Amino acid sequence: MTFLKKYYAILTGIIIFIIYLTTIAPTIIEIDAGELASVQALAGIAHPTGYPLFTIIGYLFSKIPSPFSTAFQLNLLAAIWCSLGAGLFVYTSKFILDNLSKFRQTKVQQQKKGSKTKQKVKSVPEKSSEIPEVLKYIASIGSGLFLGLSKTYWFQSTSVEVYSMHIFLISLILFVLLKAFVSSKENRGIFKNPWMHLAIVLALGFSNHMTTLLILPGIAYLYFVKEKFNAASLKQIGIMLLIFFPLLIIIYSYLPLRASGNPAINWGNPIDFERIMRHISGKQYQVWLFSSAEAAKKQLAYFINNNPNEFAFTLLLSLIGLFVTLFRARRLSIFLIITFIWTVAYSINYDINDIDSYFLLAYITLAYFSVFGLIKIYEIITIKQYKTTAVLVLILFLTGTEYFINLDENNQSDTYTFEDYTKAIISGTDKNSIIFSYLWDYFVSPSYYLQYVEGFRKDAAIVDKELLRRSWYYNQLETDHSNILAGLGTDIKLFQNALVPFERSENYNSNLLESLYRKLMTDLVATNIDNRSFYFPPEIAENELRNGQFKLPDGYTFVPDVLLYKVVKGNDYVPAADPNFQIRFPEHGDKYTDFIQNLAGSVLAARAIYELNFNKTDRAKVYISKIKKEFPKYILPPRLRSY
Repeated sequence: MTFLKKYYAILTGIIIFIIYLTTIAPTIIEIDAGELASVQALAGIAHPTGYPLFTIIGYLFSKIPSPFSTAFQLNLLAAIWCSLGAGLFVYTSKFILDNLSKFRQTKVQQQKKGSKTKQKVKSVPEKSSEIPEVLKYIASIGSGLFLGLSKTYWFQSTSVEVYSMHIFLISLILFVLLKAFVSSKENRGIFKNPWMHLAIVLALGFSNHMTTLLILPGIAYLYFVKEKFNAASLKQIGIMLLIFFPLLIIIYSYLPLRASGNPAINWGNPIDFERIMRHISGKQYQVWLFSSAEAAKKQLAYFINNNPNEFAFTLLLSLIGLFVTLFRARRLSIFLIITFIWTVAYSINYDINDIDSYFLLAYITLAYFSVFGLIKIYEIITIKQYKTTAVLVLILFLTGTEYFINLDENNQSDTYTFEDYTKAIISGTDKNSIIFSYLWDYFVSPSYYLQYVEGFRKDAAIVDKELLRRSWYYNQLETDHSNILAGLGTDIKLFQNALVPFERSENYNSNLLESLYRKLMTDLVATNIDNRSFYFPPEIAENELRNGQFKLPDGYTFVPDVLLYKVVKGNDYVPAADPNFQIRFPEHGDKYTDFIQNLAGSVLAARAIYELNFNKTDRAKVYISKIKKEFPKYILPPRLRSY
């Protein structure tokens, strides 16, 4: 029993880690995973806000000898961060229960607020020992399991992502903050002052992810409740800032230092003050922040509707805990409520699809409330000998419910789809080809990892069409595929000159910028077509090329070629290879894997129709057969259904 009391938080983290091992992705998955794995493995520069601490630690971890692929090793690091975060949550919960009286507003303090003339009545704070010691452990461990198996938290453990490390750091910040709040003001030297420790962990948090700012209003509340608003407390904040900013600047100095070496992935090329500030402020993404009231309403509706999926029935326990803390730990309750409201209010104003991770801090606050929900359930059970057993059974039931509800959505253990799809696309192209795309989530991001870390078909130049709108991207292309930009010097210079006021948020000529951008893309094809094959995914071929947004050089057209469209000269028949690729789809798909099924099926169907147009029925049947066998979710066009 002594062993369990000593290592309860570590053991909880280990249990959660073992669960995570069963659902961890074996390779890269959708969205930013390929890019972030590459950035960590190669010590590159990630998309805004740069995430230097995440990159540095990931780089060091990736160099530890292991029998695993780099992608899996970095996915493993994500699971470690999330498990550490859950263990730290459990430890912090027990710490709160051990110091519960210090989070309560006494009767004396309440009367000070109500009337200065009333006689002060000495209150007797409720002792934390009123909660049985064993219940403190049970409630803390149970809520740690609830948090670790909640949908969004669990998902961060399945593959490389900045939010896994953010989970650990935000949990560390919460612990240090609460420890500072309950600490004595006596005998504080600068090195022993817990508020200085908070400044350090805050700098670490901000050097990983800027959404660390979501905890600042709650910190301000607890700080001024504890230290009061006076000259001494403001002076102490000044000292904290003298610790915070130098440490933050030291860590962020990684960006210009590494960018000066032109790594393969050098997003934003932050080599000077202007580019550094643009990058760490996430200026590129600010267009989606506070964009409209409609967007905020949509995201709020999503948050509300998604909450039952996060915690299942545990959400009811959190609601009970909310009311309990209001009466038994009011300061803690106010802190958690402020943090919850601020997190949700900020996050709903970010109009992106993958918004779930921005709500993580709100979910952590709900988990803290569930600690007190479990304690209240214990207290309302009248039969003494069944109290502990009943709470344990409830935890087992709620944990099991969460596990089975969230398992399918978070199980990435058989997800090879994005690696297979990217390999199939590149393998189907000629040597030294150029592939235009803006399928970042499905193809471009995975290609970074496969090409630059695994060394797969580095001869193929994959050009992100939308990133061509950014001045820094030409520096990255020059580093990775310099020969494809030969002959485009004038085009690039004119475009980048027109782009300067846009990137500085000054007045710019949008029509000029768009026309130069389109000319640059056309000339990129024209200057390379004699030496390289050009390919486009269906999102460009079937939309922008057909409606004239993007024009090919005169005399050229495009034909479906297995998984891509190929630029060809004239209108004669162009043969294509057999679709011998294999794409593995997980047993339980999602919107990302379903999208790939439909995308791949659509190009194969287009190729089948192309073959029929040239009376090559046997060849058409090859592609139709592939669709029926490998992509059952794709609905065949009417013309192909009879074959």
